[in-house]
Order: sequence, then structure tokens, then C-alpha cells
Amino acid sequence: MDESIFERSLEDQLCFEVYKAANGFSKLYKRALKPYQLTFPQYLVLLALWEDDGVIVKVISDRLGMSIGTLNPILNRLALQGWAEKKPSSEDKRASIVTLTEKAKREKKAISMSILHEVVKCNQLDIDGNLFLENLKDLNKEFERTEKIADNSEKK
Repeated sequence: MDESIFERSLEDQLCFEVYKAANGFSKLYKRALKPYQLTFPQYLVLLALWEDDGVIVKVISDRLGMSIGTLNPILNRLALQGWAEKKPSSEDKRASIVTLTEKAKREKKAISMSILHEVVKCNQLDIDGNLFLENLKDLNKEFERTEKIADNSEKK
């Protein structure tokens, strides 16, 4: 790549296509999650808990890359809606343990099917989802690697 990429029109800029794709994903998930009155960030928390239930808030925060200040309101809303419970840890009074409710366990398949339905509707290009996911994982690893390098150089 060279500097000529900055001479391209808006529609030919990588950042613009990434921005539009992120908005598209957000809208897709919004449609799929609407019947369950869940937001995309709430769904991400549920995904983490479906995989590893009964963990402290910090574990979820680290796993999702969300600050605890961002995560706590999401958890509180999930608790109010009956998707999760948040209780003080018996081992560390400063920590809270988050667990799924029966509702969350029961609705997992229905939510997953709702998302699958939306994904299938929009995949008219027959994109290889597994390859696309692997490419995104590789890209995110590169972002993390360069972020660590930038953080280390700022500390010097």
C-alpha cells in the first residue's frame, strides 16, 4: 500500500467499508434480538455466560474487552430483565458473581435461531462464514499486537 490510498473516494476507503459493515452487523443483531428485548452488548454478555457461567464480573470484562464501568450497567439491565443474576462473591466481598437464570438457559436456542435466520437472509453472496471468521480473528490479533507495541512505546 502507498499514499495513493488516501486519494481514493470515500466509497473506496477501507475504513468506510468497515464502518458500514459494522453498522450492518449491528442492525442485523438488533432485528434478531428485538423479540427478546436484548441489545447486542447484552447478547455478547450472554454468549460469554453460556460458555462459562457463574464467573466474577472481571472475567466477563476481560473476556469481552469491556471496562467494568461499561459492563456493570449491562449486567444490571440483564438482571432487571430476568436474564442473569449478580450476587456478591463469598470469597471476595469486592467482587460479584454473575450467573444465568433459567430463562437465559431456556431461550438460548431460540435466540441463536433468530440470529441464524437473519444471517442466512443477508448471505446472498454465499460468503464462507468460517473463512471470514478466521480472517477477522487474524486481523484482530494484529490489532492487539500493534496496540501492545504502541502501549509499550508510550511507557518508555
